[in-house]
Amino acid sequence: MSTRRFSRIGLVVLGAVGGVLLSVGISAVAQRGEPLPLKELQQFANVFSAIKGSYVEPVSDQKLIGDAIQGLFSELDPHSTYLDAEAFKEMENITQGGFGGLGIEIGSEDGMPKVIAPIEDTPAARAGILSGDLITHIDGKPTKGMSLNDAIKLMRGEPKTPIVLTVKRDGKDQPIVIHIVRDLIKVRSVRSKMLDDGIAYVRISQFQDRTVADLQKQLAELGEKSAPKGLVLDLRNDPGGLLDSAIGVSSAFLEPGKLVVSTKGRIPSSNREFFSKTGGGNSNYLSSNVLDAISLSSAPKWLRTVPMVVLVNVGSASASEIVAGALQDHGRATIMGNRTFGKGSVQSVLPLSEDTGIKLTTARYYTPKGRSIQVTGVEPDITVDDTAQGNLFRLPREIDLQRHLVNGVEPETADQSADDQAKDIDMKMFEFGGADDFQLQQAINQLEGRPVKKNAPVMVTASKADKADATPADAASTPISDAEKKSAIIPENVDHYRITPEGLIKTP
Repeated sequence: MSTRRFSRIGLVVLGAVGGVLLSVGISAVAQRGEPLPLKELQQFANVFSAIKGSYVEPVSDQKLIGDAIQGLFSELDPHSTYLDAEAFKEMENITQGGFGGLGIEIGSEDGMPKVIAPIEDTPAARAGILSGDLITHIDGKPTKGMSLNDAIKLMRGEPKTPIVLTVKRDGKDQPIVIHIVRDLIKVRSVRSKMLDDGIAYVRISQFQDRTVADLQKQLAELGEKSAPKGLVLDLRNDPGGLLDSAIGVSSAFLEPGKLVVSTKGRIPSSNREFFSKTGGGNSNYLSSNVLDAISLSSAPKWLRTVPMVVLVNVGSASASEIVAGALQDHGRATIMGNRTFGKGSVQSVLPLSEDTGIKLTTARYYTPKGRSIQVTGVEPDITVDDTAQGNLFRLPREIDLQRHLVNGVEPETADQSADDQAKDIDMKMFEFGGADDFQLQQAINQLEGRPVKKNAPVMVTASKADKADATPADAASTPISDAEKKSAIIPENVDHYRITPEGLIKTP
């Protein structure tokens, strides 16, 4: 990919394993007023020459230089990295929404790849891969100590070729072997439907080139007969994507000229502000390719006034956090769910050649009110558990990544409550936007003026009691809020159910 081709990618937010990317001339700025360390560079040249001439086996110049560049990043934050030809191409494929493989977003834990989220309607999702799965083997090869890039290379492949993943899943004593057939992954960014009582539901699974255009088209169709009475924007498990798409999505719901996000760093090109737009030229907007085909000024007027809830969770990262933070700061929507991932740093891409480059953290991004959500994430206005039984997703956050960039303002406090709770409860995965989507049900309650529940106390109590094989009296001792005591009273002859992947099963 040429430098010119790369420039149209613009700013990118790749969630837990990426960041905001901007192709800028950072090299000259970094060196301005700072002479090159000639003594140290001579030392590096001497080491290079010694290895080249005397190592027991021949090593190519390309490999030595590539390894040396990778070494420069080894102690930087986890989002700064060297992009070899394969990684460079892969980044373009992801932002354009198509690539070959399984369809999962991965991070790392205990030296092994961990599933951040399976992408909807992909081989991984259909095979039963779940968020939080720790991949211990790929086609029988142990992943302990394997780099993420190497793991991705093993999992990528030609469509219709098989692969076997062995995963460790919380709550399961034995490893799970999952057979998957690779396919061409073409992520559908936007899904929507009308719910009962005139409430529109829109889910964005990833911010891509076509996200804004697809969003406007689907919203126009939803409001074709009459404007919805309420809107739920679902950003759960959305790992990010293109920043200009995130700004475009925010623009659909904000008045024009509102600050959406700003970035601040050491070099002048890192200090920028980006505002909501209505279409046409805007020097404070990003690359125009995303919105050239549409004009947000022609978007339905109800988009900027309809009562709105945004659903987020631990898997909502980067671009998702930009949208949630902007709509929250401007009071445009109620943010509901769980605290987000906390990816608030900016990466600049410097092409090194036609098909390689470096991705370097150069700034933090800030919400309209000046909040840095690096590490801290976006705190929801209303906290609601993933399921009626409690929190299901046990994913690493930014704070869990080694060498993560500190917030600089807010103190770091790890939140273990969700993990501790989830370990005590047996739950099954649900469909986002489906009939069993507890958080969506609470979003509807919020829009229709009904009470919103964090979870269902009876189900939490029953699940914990069943997990611990407790008596009904023990189960009834779990604290319940005053507002829900009446519905949470458990009689002595209560029936017990076990929650399994097949559903609720009555137990003796």
